[in-house]
Amino acid sequence: MPATSLADWLRSASDESLATLLRSRRDLATPPPADSTVLATRAATPGSVARACESLDTFTLATLEALLVAEADTEPITEARLAELLGTGVHDSLELLRSRALAWGGHDSVRVAPGAREVFGPYPAGLGGSLPTLACTDLSAAIAEVGNDERALLEALAAGPPIGQTKDAAVEVPLEHADTPVQRLLARGLLIRRDDRTVELPRELGMALRGGVFRPGSLDEPALPTNPHRQSGVDAAAAGEAMEFLRQMETLLHAWSAQPPPVLKAGGLGVREIRRLAKDFEVEESRAVLLAELAVGAGLVADSQESNPEWVPTTLTDSWLASAPAQRWVTLAQAWLDLPRLPGLAGRKDSRDKAMAPLSEDLRRPLAPSGRRRVLDALAALGPGTGVKSTEEFVSLLAWRAPRHGGRLRDEIVRWTMAEAAAMGAIALGALSSAASALLDGDRPGAVGAMVDALPDPVDHVLVQADLTVVAPGPLEQDLATELAAVADVESSGHATVYRVTEVSVRRALDTGRTAAELHELFRKRSATPVPQSLSYLIDDVARRHGRLRGGAAGSFLRCDDEVLIAEVLGHSAATDLDLRKIAPTVLISSHPLAEVMDALRAAGFAPAAEGPDGRVLDLRPSGRRVAARTRGRARPVVAEPTTISSEQLSAVLTHLRAGDRAASSRRGDVVRLPRGGGSDTSATLALLSRATREQREVWIGFVDSHGTASQRVVTPVRVGGGVLESAENERYPLHRITSAALVEPE
Repeated sequence: MPATSLADWLRSASDESLATLLRSRRDLATPPPADSTVLATRAATPGSVARACESLDTFTLATLEALLVAEADTEPITEARLAELLGTGVHDSLELLRSRALAWGGHDSVRVAPGAREVFGPYPAGLGGSLPTLACTDLSAAIAEVGNDERALLEALAAGPPIGQTKDAAVEVPLEHADTPVQRLLARGLLIRRDDRTVELPRELGMALRGGVFRPGSLDEPALPTNPHRQSGVDAAAAGEAMEFLRQMETLLHAWSAQPPPVLKAGGLGVREIRRLAKDFEVEESRAVLLAELAVGAGLVADSQESNPEWVPTTLTDSWLASAPAQRWVTLAQAWLDLPRLPGLAGRKDSRDKAMAPLSEDLRRPLAPSGRRRVLDALAALGPGTGVKSTEEFVSLLAWRAPRHGGRLRDEIVRWTMAEAAAMGAIALGALSSAASALLDGDRPGAVGAMVDALPDPVDHVLVQADLTVVAPGPLEQDLATELAAVADVESSGHATVYRVTEVSVRRALDTGRTAAELHELFRKRSATPVPQSLSYLIDDVARRHGRLRGGAAGSFLRCDDEVLIAEVLGHSAATDLDLRKIAPTVLISSHPLAEVMDALRAAGFAPAAEGPDGRVLDLRPSGRRVAARTRGRARPVVAEPTTISSEQLSAVLTHLRAGDRAASSRRGDVVRLPRGGGSDTSATLALLSRATREQREVWIGFVDSHGTASQRVVTPVRVGGGVLESAENERYPLHRITSAALVEPE
């Protein structure tokens, strides 16, 4: 069977085959090709071939390389010859290559585009050029005759690349005078001398040493050892990690509310801030980077964009903190899935040998989301509860499935994704959690529900100890957690959180308007253990002294029924700093804000309380700085993984393509063209089109669209007027864009 060109093969393909091609190689459809010749030219370009190869597995790529080894880019070969080169059946891999127009032709005439050789380089499969003189040589016997040092050199070149640099290639000497392995191999004719310093291993010898184009077994898909788990166990373990991650994010937001870190001059977050976070959380710096990146990625923190910019929590922070844990986790997990950045790059050197800072533009990688989803999709394909035993084995499997995907960071992206997903609670025990699986499918409500089911039920009690510590044996109900955080400080966290009640924490609770009776009632009703007397005494002692002084705004004022205490305050050195003066036996006023007066008196050893116009206690604690929420990097839109072509677009492209093919193959009479060099005289074209309209004849037209792309069509005119040609297919062609026209002659 004679070989056909790629254009002819595409022209004869079915609409279904072309649709498969355009879905798998999205770049071929943009802009729509004028005809099959244009499509074939576009599909054979090195850039398009390289892009199409990114999703191919190792064996399919090896099939393509074997075709290049057999020089199918210049002459067609048979499928049987290809199978012989690879030592195994190639039907499935060859069909995949055909479906993507990387190879074409029948069983006895398989070809590949010349552009593929440019993609794989001068040495496809790591084999050198052919040496015809070895065709009739017994290569096994020739290899057996060489010494160990010569055999070692041959094996090294056979592993690829097949060229080596050596000064021994400068001269050719007879075998009896050869002193080095290179000289002896050159004398035996087992190496090719390319120039004075370069030698090359012939293709035939390389294949003999390998046992084929590739070594036996080297193309097999690596096994992936897995561990079976109950999905409920995976979800429970993931939920534990998720709770810890949420706690650390809350801590970060509170810390940055009180003291926002500065934005580096070049953008990003400084190394000191990351190290401080890692030390405070007792985690690795990579986890601290992930927390910072997600805080900004989820819109909870933003650059204040002031003269001295800082990383400040946004107005979204308060609503996030007030949400249920499952909602909070889904917000962060979704932000991570869609994050167009690689936090794992932080600290690495860039092209200028400068360390890349977290939150800087250096970490932006628009295709990062597709890389994460690829890893998680592979985990999901293992089945519910099935976890990988080793991340490195998982890396090897994904590398085999798409060795040209991801560039230099291919394997690192897999490792980073697994580590980040484990830190967030998206995976546990090497398996995907139910919540992450739902989020991966775009089911956000399902993800929230799965996380709610996985999280332990909140507890409604605590355990108060004699040493003034309070143990929460699990996640607390929201109202209990709020009350406890007001009166106690977290001492240690984990599955059981330990709080400590101190004089400062009790006074803080009283400052918010809570009374001693309310604090006693809190511990009495919520403690599963008897409340120790030491805690009751502490609350009563602090409450007895708290609020005896009352402040208001004058700037501010102080009042107290005890005139002796008023005199004591006036006699203190702080009174001068605060500009305090007596306006009544029991009232002092100050020009300073009330918050400053309260802080200064507390530092002086007093225990004042702030009050409002109605006499009730006010909470003057700052809630932290906030900036308006905004999308970071809005000026630079995220370039996501190209979407698949829609059915409507696909139908339009195929219609355009078939119309172009029909026009190219139509027999036509004398062609009427616009004047050379352009012009506005369309009279001849108009006359021909009017005749075709009257006679209901098909006409071939060449035209240039609004993008400047030239193409050709066969149409049946139904009306010509107003500077427009209307066809029977309801298409409209401006006459000034029709460059040529001719009546289609009957077959």
